[in-house]
Amino acid sequence: MTFRLIGVGNDFRFELRPGTTLVVGRAVSSDCPVVDPTVSRKHADLIVKDGGIEVKDAGSSNGTFVNGVKIESYFVVPGDTLTFGKIEFKVESAVIPRVAPEPVVTPHAAPPLPLPPPPAPAPPRGATIVRQIPASGDVLAAIGPDSGSMKAAIEKAADPAEKDRQKLRILLEVSKGLTKAADVDVLLRKVADYAFEILEADRCAISLIDTNGSLVSKVSRDKRGTDAPSAIPQSIALTAVSDKVAVLTDDAGEDERFTGQSVLLQKVRSAMCVPLIGSGKVLGVLYVDNFLTTHRFGEADLDFLIAFAGIAAVAIENGQFSDRIRREALVRSNFERFFTPHLAARIANSPEGVKLGGDKRPVAVLFSDIRGFTALSETMNPDAMAKLLTEYFTEMVECVFRHGGTLDKFIGDAVMAQWGAPLGETDDVDRAMEAALDMMVALDQLNERWAADGRPTLQIGIGLNYGEAFAGNIGSDRRLEYTVIGDTVNVASRLCSKAGKGEILVSEEFKSALKTPPRLQTLEPMELKGKSQPVPVYKVVR
Repeated sequence: MTFRLIGVGNDFRFELRPGTTLVVGRAVSSDCPVVDPTVSRKHADLIVKDGGIEVKDAGSSNGTFVNGVKIESYFVVPGDTLTFGKIEFKVESAVIPRVAPEPVVTPHAAPPLPLPPPPAPAPPRGATIVRQIPASGDVLAAIGPDSGSMKAAIEKAADPAEKDRQKLRILLEVSKGLTKAADVDVLLRKVADYAFEILEADRCAISLIDTNGSLVSKVSRDKRGTDAPSAIPQSIALTAVSDKVAVLTDDAGEDERFTGQSVLLQKVRSAMCVPLIGSGKVLGVLYVDNFLTTHRFGEADLDFLIAFAGIAAVAIENGQFSDRIRREALVRSNFERFFTPHLAARIANSPEGVKLGGDKRPVAVLFSDIRGFTALSETMNPDAMAKLLTEYFTEMVECVFRHGGTLDKFIGDAVMAQWGAPLGETDDVDRAMEAALDMMVALDQLNERWAADGRPTLQIGIGLNYGEAFAGNIGSDRRLEYTVIGDTVNVASRLCSKAGKGEILVSEEFKSALKTPPRLQTLEPMELKGKSQPVPVYKVVR
């Protein structure tokens, strides 16, 4: 039995004889050529049998459907509807016509003129090409036959081989240019610059996926370099992200696949959108469009954009990785200087460790300051002073770490330390007290050694306070410092400035929080800067 495929809403028509295997595709060399952008070059195989046709989809981009249901393989019979991409056919049976004898042509009779072939149907308005992304690194395979608007050097090439060489040259130049970008923001701007050089686009936009899985606009510019405020049409971008496919639409406003309001409001005509895929994960999308002309981009443009996006995705992924490593190294460096090694490792390995900001926490704050340091420094040469301070700070920091504290910072000749942030313990106040007493003992031992060597000795005062303070990473992406700030910190600093040589002064809040307090002497309430009323103060009796 012979079958026919009769086009529905189109002029395609094919006779299928039993015992044959036919290829349906967009390529003109196909057995059943269907010239339409929604049909793949090799779309499906048809195996004609006595009772019907066995249809096998050949991995097409837009699918093969029988009676509206997508299939991989199916046996169709007369009366079924068969659709390749968006081109629909009705399956009918046909009678094999009898072959009439050839007419006898007299010597003077002119042979009949062959009828011209029917014109190929024009692709429908808004037709969409959806293409699977090629394997990573398969750059040459992604560059298909030339069509659409390309770089001038490509258009001038005389033969296909030369065209491919020009395309590859441009991609290599792009690759070298992108590797020179200092950070991700600079890299994204370079990607947009190259996109305008390669394609006849009115706008280029790049969105990246954030930690919440949402697309966030990073670059949106027109061909003059001016920022374009409109975001990528979500209906197009989400298709590229969710299906991991590259999309080309000839006329987005008429395209049935993209019915979002943003397409109409932005008056998008031709558009291409390609996912940026790195290590199998979608990082974002690269999008270009044209506001004035339909059918502006061709298949070669889409192929080229796919290859370009593959290079860009690798560069973006490397840039993000470098930024993350740099930030983590910066934070770890800060932590290892200011925290005990055990606490530094816990914080640096925490996913919250590299974020800006912080929270309010109860902390015990210690300030120590050298008394008469300015006068002493005037009598010593710089090398001797640096050596003396290095030995002093080394011992003081060791006392802080020995009792589980955090070295917040050095302020000239002063030391600031705290207990309670980022990780607190129930005995933070007692630890701070023990560290202060330990610092005094360590300084006495240093002074004995320095005096025996004929070197100057030092005296310090210490202030301690307890209360709520803001604790967190303060600074910029390039420089972070973990610190505590607030009134609790200020009061500890004021108490330190009031303390005499060898004195440890504590606040009422600190005294009340001690579980095992040392001997304390009550002093007259002191007026401290920033406080409207005198505050109760206690001195540790050593």
